[in-house]
Amino acid sequence: MIALATFILCYICFVFFGTKRAIIAMIGAAILLLTRTVSPPDAVALVHWNVVGLFFGTLILAELFMQSHMPAVMAEWVVNRTKTARGAVVAIAALASVISIFVENVAVVLLIAPIAIKLCEKIKLSPIKPIIFLAIFSNIQGTATLIGDPPSMILAGYLKMNFMDFFIYQGKTSIFFFVQAGALAALLLAAWMMRRHKEPIQLVAVEQPRSLIPSCLLFLLVALLTLASLIDPDFTWFAGASAMSLAVAGLIWYVLGPRWTSVAILIKQLDWDTSIFLIGVFILVGALIEANWITAFAEGISPYLEGNLLWTYFLIITFSVVISAFIDNVPYLLAMIPVVQNISDKINAPIPLLIFALLIGSCLGGNITPIGASANIVAMGILKKHGHIVSFNAFTRIGIIITLASVAASSLSLWLVWS
Repeated sequence: MIALATFILCYICFVFFGTKRAIIAMIGAAILLLTRTVSPPDAVALVHWNVVGLFFGTLILAELFMQSHMPAVMAEWVVNRTKTARGAVVAIAALASVISIFVENVAVVLLIAPIAIKLCEKIKLSPIKPIIFLAIFSNIQGTATLIGDPPSMILAGYLKMNFMDFFIYQGKTSIFFFVQAGALAALLLAAWMMRRHKEPIQLVAVEQPRSLIPSCLLFLLVALLTLASLIDPDFTWFAGASAMSLAVAGLIWYVLGPRWTSVAILIKQLDWDTSIFLIGVFILVGALIEANWITAFAEGISPYLEGNLLWTYFLIITFSVVISAFIDNVPYLLAMIPVVQNISDKINAPIPLLIFALLIGSCLGGNITPIGASANIVAMGILKKHGHIVSFNAFTRIGIIITLASVAASSLSLWLVWS
C-alpha cells in the first residue's frame, strides 16, 4: 500500500509543482527506502541505467552540437531557399522537427527561435504562430527514434528495441513512420493556417559552423546504436555505454580544443532536472510493479474492454492524449506500459499496436496546451520577452487543431499496419 500511496502523492505533486519534479521524484524514492518498501540494492536495480546513460550521453552530445552553431546554420540555409513568409515559417517548423530527432526539444526552440523572431521582424509578421509551430513540431519528432526523447528511450528499454526497431519492428513498419504521418498532416495544416502570408522574404545572414566534430559524434552514436541488437539484444548496457563514451570523448575534445564557453557553464546547461527525475520515477514505478499494483489495475479494467480491440485502441490513445495535455508523460508512460502489456495479453491483441498507441498519445498530447510540454513553456517565455503575451486559450486553439490532425494521421496509419 505504501508504494501505491507514494506514487499517487508524487503524481499529484507533479501536476501542481511541475518545476520541482526532480525533487518530488527523489523524495518519493526516499520515502520508499525509509519505509523499507524497497531496499537500497533493489532501488538501484529498479533504475534502467541503460536508459539513463543513453539520455544523459545524448544530452551532452546535443549540447556540443548546439554550441557548434550547426542547427542555426541549417535553419538559415533553409530560410534562404524559400520565397514567401509562409514557406519560411513552414520550413523552419519542418527543420525544427528534424533536428528534434537528435536534440532535446527545449534546446531546439532556444536555438531556432531567434532566427524565426528575426525573420518575423523583417517582414513585419507576428511571431506568435511561428514560435508556437516551432514548439509543437519540435515535440512531435522527439517520439520518432530511440534518441529523440525519454519516452522513446523508456519504450525501448521495456520492449528491448534497438535503434533500427523504430523503423522496422518484427518485420513491419514501426513507430518512426507513424510519427512521420502525423508530422506531415500537422505540417500541411500549419501551411494552411499560414495561407494568407505570401509576403516575399529577405535573405538572412548565414552563420558558419564552429566545428563539424559534434555533428560527427552524433552521427557516430546513431551508427553504434544500429549495432545494438547484435551486441546487446536485451538492451541492458550497450546504448548507454555508447552514448556516455562518446559524450566523454566529446567533453575531452571540448576541454582540449574550442572551449566556446567554460566547461562549468556547459555542464550547468545540461538538463540535470530530467536526469534526476528519470531515476526517481524508475524507482517509484518499479516499486508499484514489484507490489503487483500494475497487474491488479490491468486485471480490473480488462473486463470493461470486452475484448474489443478497436475500442481498447481508441481508449488508450484518447486517454493518453488528454492526460499528457496537462501532466508530464514520463511517469504516466512508465506506469502504463506494463498495464497495456497485460491488457494486450488478456484480449489477445498485438502488443506493438497498443504500446505504440500509448507512446503516440502520451507524446503528441502535450502539444494541446502551453503547459503540456517544456518546449511549449519556453516558447511562451520567448514570446513574452518580445512583447507578445499569449493566453492559455490562444495557444490551445492552435495546439488542439494540430494535435488532432497529427494524432489522427499517426493512429490511423498505425492501425492499418498493426491491427
